Amino acid sequence: MNVVVTGGGRGFGRTIAQRFAEQGATVVVTARDLSAAQRTRDLVPGALALRCDLTDPVSVRGCAARTGELLGHVDVLVNNGAAFLAESQVDDDAIVRTILSGTAGTVLMTESFLPLLRRSERPDVVTLVSLEAESRSDPAHIAHAAFHAAKAGQGRYAEIMSQRLRPEGIRMIALYPPDFDNSDDAARDGVLTARSVADCVLFAVNQPRDCFIRSFHFEPMPR
Repeated sequence: MNVVVTGGGRGFGRTIAQRFAEQGATVVVTARDLSAAQRTRDLVPGALALRCDLTDPVSVRGCAARTGELLGHVDVLVNNGAAFLAESQVDDDAIVRTILSGTAGTVLMTESFLPLLRRSERPDVVTLVSLEAESRSDPAHIAHAAFHAAKAGQGRYAEIMSQRLRPEGIRMIALYPPDFDNSDDAARDGVLTARSVADCVLFAVNQPRDCFIRSFHFEPMPR
């Protein structure tokens, strides 16, 4: 299995890269900061590291082209990279970066990697959305409304593309978790962890090809 993970320099991106590698996959870790991707690469056996700026179409296309040269095809694309924006961090540039990395970045990655996915016998696109994309999200959440909007765009894109790509056998799988413990080795003590979310991804992509799991909708953590 050949897997590409965006935002792979830390947190959930690093965890999902490690979990796929444990299953024997060849993982391409991407990040806007190449050194961050390389740090994950050094922890994941057989992994490769590439720079990919989700706000820059040229960078995304270059990442896809280089991945094609290295691997020939991609079986799983994990759209994990997206900028977070808190109310306290807001300025015009941050708003634009949040929308571009979240919504536009997911669209650009998926569109650019579709030719490589179409060469696979088991193509899946996984998008880490968020509970904050849904109407039941917490209105008191620290995220700026632009982050909610970016995540909602990701989710809607995944829904539309699931319908359009299903005839080709390409599965679009979206996850809507609440905030979870994103540290690399968090213990499972009743709090949703990156490893638990990653295991949902592994469950979905390892299902038979006639099983189309469009989305995972998690319950929010009780206050």
